[in-house]
Amino acid sequence: MSGKLTSLALLVGLFTTSAIAIPLPAKPPESVALREIVSGVNSDNTITWRLWAPSAKAVEVVTGGTPESYVSHPMTKDDRGVWSLTSEVMKPNLYEYFFNVDGFRTPDTGSGMPKPQRQVNTSLILVPGSVLDICNVPHGEIHTLTYRSTALKRERQLHVWVPPGAEKSSEPLPVLYFYHGFGDSAWSALTQVRVPQIMDNLLAEGKIVPMLVVIPDTETDAEGIIPEDVPPAERRKGFYPRNALAADKELTTDIIPLIAQRYAVKDEAEGRALAGLSQGGYQTLVSGMRHLDAFAWLGIFSGVTTESVPDFRVSARLDKPKSINNQLRNFTLVTGDKDIVTGRDMIGLKAQLDKKGIKHDWHTYPDLGHEMDVWRPAYIDFVQKLFR
Repeated sequence: MSGKLTSLALLVGLFTTSAIAIPLPAKPPESVALREIVSGVNSDNTITWRLWAPSAKAVEVVTGGTPESYVSHPMTKDDRGVWSLTSEVMKPNLYEYFFNVDGFRTPDTGSGMPKPQRQVNTSLILVPGSVLDICNVPHGEIHTLTYRSTALKRERQLHVWVPPGAEKSSEPLPVLYFYHGFGDSAWSALTQVRVPQIMDNLLAEGKIVPMLVVIPDTETDAEGIIPEDVPPAERRKGFYPRNALAADKELTTDIIPLIAQRYAVKDEAEGRALAGLSQGGYQTLVSGMRHLDAFAWLGIFSGVTTESVPDFRVSARLDKPKSINNQLRNFTLVTGDKDIVTGRDMIGLKAQLDKKGIKHDWHTYPDLGHEMDVWRPAYIDFVQKLFR
């Protein structure tokens, strides 16, 4: 026993000594105010990015929402070790960026707005002046519901935007179920899509009807599969179909009944919409077609389609165009015309719908790829069509 204790003491001493020996980074000098090392938007709608990194040899701020749209901007360092760069005047929008510090990618550690992802490596910054702002209007509430998913056999969470005044209304509300994209989380719909701000502002302007927006987690980790571990070339063969079937079962078995139990909602298809972006667009196509009688509004934003990821029930449903046209009040398809990820999927789906005579709204965003500058405007446009 004494020998084991001695070994343990030596081990603890080793780790303790090693921890003490590791030099900690110095704090910024007192001559550097907090505002001088924090990125921010200026009064003229320029952005100044800042990073205190006195030992770095080269720092760049990289802007853009996708690898194909990344642009690197070299920053300059002052004599106090503060790197900075001021942009040109920016249009009101929510922008994505990260820092390249001597080849190391890092989010902005001085920012309170990281991009919600399963792997957090990007930051966000808002240039005000649009429907994305927090404005002086009546505000809805965000409810986070934790539930037992019988479909997935574990605890799960989702978010619900509830319109202002809903608790005083005796009228049941329609519901939009909205799925996020690959690699993101349900928080991304709140923080990056800006669902609460969009809904608050559009409702205050009378551009939408009161509704619930339910935001599930698109990723199910079905069968223990971690999405990011699946190589891109293999995702369409195995991951997407398995995940979509698991999420579909969760939607119908757990989520829709949970919302009906928790809130006063309409229980017919006219009162349900389903939409999603990227992988969430694929989920919309799968669940929307498999349960066509449950929804009257579908929105597919840059989604993978069943042309490249087969699903026999979807294909069989698309072979019955009359039933789709009779059921759906709106069937929206959206893509960026420079989208190299799912652009061909969306064009193929449109051609398939055209050939079969299935009614749909088609919209392309010029000079944009697989990115939020497509999906956020698409969401804004789509919700204004719903439940009227």
